[in-house]
Amino acid sequence: MGEFVKHLVPGLALTLLGLWHTIKTVTAYCLKGPSKFTARFWYPFDCPVSVLKHLELIFILFFSLIAIFMQVLDLPFLRFAFRLDDFEHASMFLHLAIFAGFTLAAELTNSSGILYGVSGVLAASVFSQELFLLHFHSTDHVGLEGHYLWLLQLIVLVSFMAAIAAASFPTSFPAALVLPISVAFQGCWFMNMGFMLWVPELVPKGCFTQLDEGAVTCESAEAGLRARALANLQFSWTLAGILTLTGFTCLKFSRKCTSGGQCTEYEQLHIRNADVHINVDSFKRADPRITLHYMALDLL
Repeated sequence: MGEFVKHLVPGLALTLLGLWHTIKTVTAYCLKGPSKFTARFWYPFDCPVSVLKHLELIFILFFSLIAIFMQVLDLPFLRFAFRLDDFEHASMFLHLAIFAGFTLAAELTNSSGILYGVSGVLAASVFSQELFLLHFHSTDHVGLEGHYLWLLQLIVLVSFMAAIAAASFPTSFPAALVLPISVAFQGCWFMNMGFMLWVPELVPKGCFTQLDEGAVTCESAEAGLRARALANLQFSWTLAGILTLTGFTCLKFSRKCTSGGQCTEYEQLHIRNADVHINVDSFKRADPRITLHYMALDLL
């Protein structure tokens, strides 16, 4: 149960964060257009209460600290286990806390603009350390669990490359979009691992969970191959679902804006104002008295 919670809670948080960033990135690109768009590593809440503006960074910071304690403490007994693999997991969230803390400090000191590149480097370091600690894990994950972790490393690698690209090319919309998509993918895969590896009823057919060792063992080579194939299908279907949601979001917001990045409502208002100015100019040319009247209004 403890391992299941350690996968479910961080996975749910990463999924929500990735989806939130995906929607905000698409919205910002549609409203600003290609020429004025800039990638962001966090998004403020549009709220009249100024204190809640940095709620995302505060949430990431406190969530990282809570996740560190969840990894270090042996749930549900709430005691220090001092296991090396738990400290490796906690180290991943440590880099996330460093990123959130620095970015929040930069925002509060009004230096986020000049320190944008530093925030990008810290964001990339989160994924680089996650990839490093997953690849050189102290626990030799083999079998089905090792296959799930290998697929997770592919997602983290994409997140790392997208963070580097977003920091190096802030105006690149593809780089800014791939980053939150990969973060949401990580969260979904974390939760999927928790259900498929730590819930005995959901373990693939022909495999079973060794509760004493916390590993999934398959009875035969054929059962192992079937379980890996199922994991590959889950990987593909999860990505397909996220991309479908992303495409739907892009289509919905692009309908409200033109290719130039201006909203249709704003463009129609601009055209109506232009028609009013044209009509006024025609009146000016038609009657000199009207021209003098409008000249007086302009001086006022």
